Amino acid sequence: MNKTVSVAPMMDCTDRHDRYFLRIISKNVKLYTEMIVAKAIIKGDRDFLLNFNLLEKPLVLQIGGSVPKELAEAVRIAENYGYDEINLNLGCPSKKVQKNKFGACLMKEPNLVGDCISEMKNVSNLPITVKTRIGYDHLEDYEYLKKFLAIIDEAGAKTFIIHARRAILDKLTPKQNLSIPPLNYNFVYDIKKDFKDNTVILNGGVDSIDKIKTHLKKVDGVMIGRAAYHSPYFLADIEREIFNNDNVPTRVEVMEQMMPYIKQETKKGTRLNQIMRHTIGLFHGQKGSSYWKRYLSENMCIREADLQKVNHIMDHIKNNNIVTSLGR
Repeated sequence: MNKTVSVAPMMDCTDRHDRYFLRIISKNVKLYTEMIVAKAIIKGDRDFLLNFNLLEKPLVLQIGGSVPKELAEAVRIAENYGYDEINLNLGCPSKKVQKNKFGACLMKEPNLVGDCISEMKNVSNLPITVKTRIGYDHLEDYEYLKKFLAIIDEAGAKTFIIHARRAILDKLTPKQNLSIPPLNYNFVYDIKKDFKDNTVILNGGVDSIDKIKTHLKKVDGVMIGRAAYHSPYFLADIEREIFNNDNVPTRVEVMEQMMPYIKQETKKGTRLNQIMRHTIGLFHGQKGSSYWKRYLSENMCIREADLQKVNHIMDHIKNNNIVTSLGR
């Protein structure tokens, strides 16, 4: 079975501009959309929500919802847009998501989740997968998790992406839920032992090549979240170390390859800051990165930013000593 590394679906982060940017850095990492609510797909502007650049592939659409027929209809619509996979969100702990009865709170209703998966499978030939947690609130019980995933497996979802933390639904914010509940990787490892024929992907606290290699000895894949957004060039290390691909662009080359996309998008009316905000961490950890972050924050991650400022920073990087300190 092929080992996979993916970038997690992150609200207000993994939009189409970020995914295009990440795909320039990495050709092999699997990318996910932000979560899109099933009802929005059915009733909203489908092209706006679902269109993407084919260069983003392989690409997974993550859907949120808890009404089986609505989820099935959303999948039927989305299948025509060319996604490689549909993922059901069973892990988001936000109060807004809970209010609409999807995300991590669905761990309380395994039979409903099974019905959702079955309906989604019935209308599509695409793989239907789930992203979930190891438990919720005070419940961190391996047997419960195992039974929960057995229902999902029987319904037809054969890939489990498991964030190795509980979701604390009432007392913690979504941001706090990313760090305060302790990690329990052994639960995820044991799920792989008990579901040998399924694909098990581990998520949570993965921020180094060494950690990726360690986890890949015990599961089928690893999903990276915040580390990939705050330090996107981490994906270049993954290309080299995990996928044995040395043909990766330098940081400066990444921005050079972004320029045609930026020009095309701004001509269509996309605001420059909507694209450039995703590049702030490109030089993270390099000497001179503070200059890049400051320039972007002051000049390009604002509503009135214009293309001239992108050309200016590119010229400055290539022709000034800052290029050396930023690291090619």
